[in-house]
Amino acid sequence: MTTSQPRDPASDALPEPEEPAAFLEPPRRHRWGFGAFLLVEATLLASAAFVSVLVGDTGPGPLPIRVVLLGTMLPTMIAAGVAVLITYLRGNGPVADLRLEWRWADVKTGFRYGCVGLVFTTLGAYLWTRLVGNANATSAISALVEDRKMSISAAIVMFVYLWLLGPICEEIIYRGLLWGAAEQLQWRSERWGRVAAFLLSTAVFAASHLEPLRTTLLLVIAVPIGLARLVTGRLPASIVAHQVNNFLPALTILLGALGVASF
Repeated sequence: MTTSQPRDPASDALPEPEEPAAFLEPPRRHRWGFGAFLLVEATLLASAAFVSVLVGDTGPGPLPIRVVLLGTMLPTMIAAGVAVLITYLRGNGPVADLRLEWRWADVKTGFRYGCVGLVFTTLGAYLWTRLVGNANATSAISALVEDRKMSISAAIVMFVYLWLLGPICEEIIYRGLLWGAAEQLQWRSERWGRVAAFLLSTAVFAASHLEPLRTTLLLVIAVPIGLARLVTGRLPASIVAHQVNNFLPALTILLGALGVASF
């Protein structure tokens, strides 16, 4: 016959409550600001100039795939890579510093804002074309492939970049790095910091394309994308909104480059 072990009163005690959030260590502020953004912009411009020299004159005929891979994709990808590297070297990494947290709710929000933006972009592009003419309303990439057929592989690569990859890179630079630099400043309140980041990133995004005649149209494009970032507080929403907004223009360029449709 066995004897029961004495009961430990501590075993019946309730689990220790988690430490209140007020006593937890607050997230560390990153140690980069506008200087980091200017470095990334300089990298973008320098790599674009280098690539243009490297590619050289494409001449008549179908657009070579090297022009697609190097001339349109590489500079922005390099600049976005530098932005991510800065967050590792001078901050807490891209997830914390650039707010790259993935949430399905943000995808839905980004899709809604992207659809709204697509409507306004289409209307704005139509009105802008009527005002300044087709030649002055054409983007730099559209001008590059206008009246130039491409191989199927090159056209598909261009389409995927314009629709999916390009928006990721641009959002990392403008509504990630630049937005974070603006929020880092001492504002009267956190709300004013977000509003200032929205206004600044929208204006710089439009101006940084270096297409003066299309700056007003680019502002129309940028506002819904920035609003997705402002409302959710995270970058994936603006990435999705940007991708939705880019789908029809990317498809138009794809069909035009393949000779299926004209611009």
